[in-house]
Amino acid sequence: MHVLVAPNSFKNCLDAGAVAQAMARGIKAAVPGAKVVCLPLADGGDGLVSSLAGLPGAETRAAEVPGPLGRPVKAAWLRRGDLAVIEMAQASGLRLLRPEEYAPLRASTSGAGALVRAALDAGCRRIAVGLGGSATVDGGAGMLSALGFGLLDKRGRTIPPGGAGLLSLARIVAETADVRLASTQFTALADVDTPLLGPSGAALVFGPQKGASPAEVEVLERGLQHWAALLERTFDAKVGGLAGAGAAGGLGAACAAALRAELLPGAPWVAEQCGFAEALRRADWVLTGEGRLDGQTARGKAPAYIARQARAAGKPVAALGGVIEAGLDLSPIGIRVCRPIAPAGTPAEESIRHAAAYLEQAAAKLAAEFKDQPSALM
Repeated sequence: MHVLVAPNSFKNCLDAGAVAQAMARGIKAAVPGAKVVCLPLADGGDGLVSSLAGLPGAETRAAEVPGPLGRPVKAAWLRRGDLAVIEMAQASGLRLLRPEEYAPLRASTSGAGALVRAALDAGCRRIAVGLGGSATVDGGAGMLSALGFGLLDKRGRTIPPGGAGLLSLARIVAETADVRLASTQFTALADVDTPLLGPSGAALVFGPQKGASPAEVEVLERGLQHWAALLERTFDAKVGGLAGAGAAGGLGAACAAALRAELLPGAPWVAEQCGFAEALRRADWVLTGEGRLDGQTARGKAPAYIARQARAAGKPVAALGGVIEAGLDLSPIGIRVCRPIAPAGTPAEESIRHAAAYLEQAAAKLAAEFKDQPSALM
């Protein structure tokens, strides 16, 4: 039996590499003769840098940058030749805050901009920015400010950080931006295909997950509407309905408009870097998963990409999740077997604390169940 283990990270718990190793131990325990290939993947959100760190020529670097609320954090980024890979969650991620600190009206992507600047300082002229896992709904305003763009109110003052500050924005001054941006090729890797605005956009869908009350969601949506209009006017770029523009609290929109970034789904890009197609070709079946499997999983998350590719190749797929949304059906994307890692009724705190052990046990159970008939996963 040849199993490809290709999970995403379990947010606030284990990175994709640790998840893959736990799954592999479980499979080997249940089927000692199994060949297991671990290929931890990411979709642009948490774990992007670690998923690529083992590639030939990759070098992980670190920089001290402002966190989402301005406190200094040490953030990792990756260099491979003249390519820099920036994981915005390292600098502006929700995991950097305690739940009681969530503040989407104030949280800023300035740290992500500082990471881009660090890559420019290192001589990189191809930069991939991973979009996902953010604490922010500022539309990428903080990133642009950190890169030298002027974000000014009617009196010529710099607007406050965060999504609420967008409402006071009168103009964007592009002439003051870092001159190196013009000679740099940007790619933005979105973990979801959501637009910037509307009922499936950055504020209404993800604002509550970042601590926004219903009233604050309205403020954030109005701020993003104003931001989109100014981005489109300043940079002659349509972003309001652009797929992926709402990723990372709207950072995708700023990347596409101001940095002229190619906005791509993150999972296929990462999979290509990691040699996923060849690993899939050799596998009998695939085990994937992430911390939460829900309705957003099919909208650009790594397990969805993995499942669709496996289905096209005629390979069965199973998925494990820390939390699985009630009534979730992922069979349309190729995941027929979708199971939680912990027994029903397990407190969330315990599931997180012992995630590696639970992953190992769940993977072992799957491997034992389907070792003689992986086609039953189809």
